[in-house]
Amino acid sequence: MKLLDHRVEGAPSAPPLLLGPSLGTSYALWDEVAPELSVTHRVIRWNLPGHGGSAADLIAAGATVADLARQVLALADSLGVERFAYAGVSLGGAVGLHLAVHHPHRVSSLAVICSSAHFGGAGPWRERAALVRREGLASLAAGADARWFTPGFTVPRLVRDHRDADPEAYAACCDALAAFDLRERLAEIGAPTLLVAGRHDPATPPAHLREIADAVPGAALVEIPGASHLAPAQCPEEVLTALRTHLGGPARRGMEVRREVLGDAHVDAAQARQTPFTARFQDFVARCAWGEIWTDPTLSRRERSMITLTALVAHGHHEELALHVRAARTNGLTPEEIGAVLLQTAVYCGVPAANSAFETARRVLAEEDDGRA
Repeated sequence: MKLLDHRVEGAPSAPPLLLGPSLGTSYALWDEVAPELSVTHRVIRWNLPGHGGSAADLIAAGATVADLARQVLALADSLGVERFAYAGVSLGGAVGLHLAVHHPHRVSSLAVICSSAHFGGAGPWRERAALVRREGLASLAAGADARWFTPGFTVPRLVRDHRDADPEAYAACCDALAAFDLRERLAEIGAPTLLVAGRHDPATPPAHLREIADAVPGAALVEIPGASHLAPAQCPEEVLTALRTHLGGPARRGMEVRREVLGDAHVDAAQARQTPFTARFQDFVARCAWGEIWTDPTLSRRERSMITLTALVAHGHHEELALHVRAARTNGLTPEEIGAVLLQTAVYCGVPAANSAFETARRVLAEEDDGRA
């Protein structure tokens, strides 16, 4: 059986994650995101028929999104993948929506990026299909940047993939988009669902993603400033952060524990300060410090607070010490126990370090007492 062209990255034993492309692109759309995701997942990227290395005769005129979804399932079956997380862009996102509705036992979680439950009606897509069948893809490829990216940004590899796609296969994909409308069935989706919108996306504006988020029970919506239609290529760090959080595991549990220990106010303020430059560091902290270390049941949170206070005293991190004195109180330590920990640091970390630590802790505990008065 002929399969979709694909690329597999990550450990065979890792949880599988399928990544679907947008019309006119190849799996190169995920080049800036997939390697990072493959650290924790078995990432399987696939190409649409007639795109990249996928054979054009895998699709024919009058095709539907259901036809594409069947080919994705055939690919998963060939790789021994029964249940998988799925993320897709545009047409790839529509495939994910179809899978989540019609094959819910296969989809463990869903991320729909710069996509829609309908694509503006059949007319424009039928017109585009007719144009491509008549004239080929050269004129469409010439205008790809304007449809895909904000002004001044481009990814030459993706534009080249658009130009090199098979015209008849591309037109058949347009047929699939023309026939697609899943709005009446969105409420049936039970998989944890993330919607990612590009704020400047002219093809599937944020309102399209919001429509899905409002209809799918428990769905989350992330809107990315500065992104147009191909957000994984234009804003990979932001997309990566959103996907890591959505896919669960250490990052999601880490954020829960971080809030439980440090409080919502602190975490909300930290997230408000986050920028694309600091996004990977914040993700690292959530996954490693809070998602792996603080969740390890070997030590209680009380014990971890005592260890953390000692380490912060030893290195003179007084701002972090104040934060973790408050956290220690949340974790059940009394002021007397905190004092005992700091007294022990005088022996092993030095009296000057302990002296500064006692002053920091005294101030924090006094503020706490004032807040209770």
